Amino acid sequence: MVSLEVCANSATSAIAAQNGGAARVELCNNLYQGGITPSHGHILVARKHLHIKLYTLIRPRSGDFLYTKEEFQVMLSDVRQSIALGCDGIVVGILNKDGSVDMERNSQIVNMARQHGLGVTFHRAFDVCADKEKALEDLIHIGFERLLTSGGKSNVIEGARNVKNLLDQANGRISIMPGGGISEKNVADLVHYTGVKEIHSSARALVNSQMEYRNDSIMMGTRYVDEYAIYETSPKVVQNLIRLANSVD
Repeated sequence: MVSLEVCANSATSAIAAQNGGAARVELCNNLYQGGITPSHGHILVARKHLHIKLYTLIRPRSGDFLYTKEEFQVMLSDVRQSIALGCDGIVVGILNKDGSVDMERNSQIVNMARQHGLGVTFHRAFDVCADKEKALEDLIHIGFERLLTSGGKSNVIEGARNVKNLLDQANGRISIMPGGGISEKNVADLVHYTGVKEIHSSARALVNSQMEYRNDSIMMGTRYVDEYAIYETSPKVVQNLIRLANSVD
């Protein structure tokens, strides 16, 4: 059985993911910039309603994965929040200037989480590592349970061969979970080619606002859709992804 982790951009999306049959939620905010740590409120409400596993993204800002001392302190504080709110795990990734895995800081976070029974996934910071074979061995040594990766490409379909190679290298020592551009159109081919047992997708659909009055002459910020539409996880898309992922002979 191939399981689906949904990258949910809100508590609402997290609940939709569960309703669609997802095995796990990675909760974050601001998917337009690759995702950052979700707010206390989103975690609290999601935890209240979810009986499936809830992981939180630990990422203080968008951009690269080289963090200052102050940013790292923020990350530690967010890990403590996830522990206190009863999350099942966290998702994190910290690199050095040379594109290698930051062994010290990642180890500190992994040890903190595991002491309280939380699982830890290393996210797509891996995809910008300089030496991915060595980076994978480093993650295994640190004790990460899972790697989320697009195979070092912008789209996981482009990186499918690399995902398969990583799966072979891992040899069961760490779970390899592909993500980044997975859709109903390509999920079956990806699973068939790579042989992975879990996949990652936001499973989003565009939801139009129920506002009756609209001021179409203003933009409140830099957005990829209008002010009266948002993307949320769709239970139907979740269901279809799971069905198609498990339709492979």
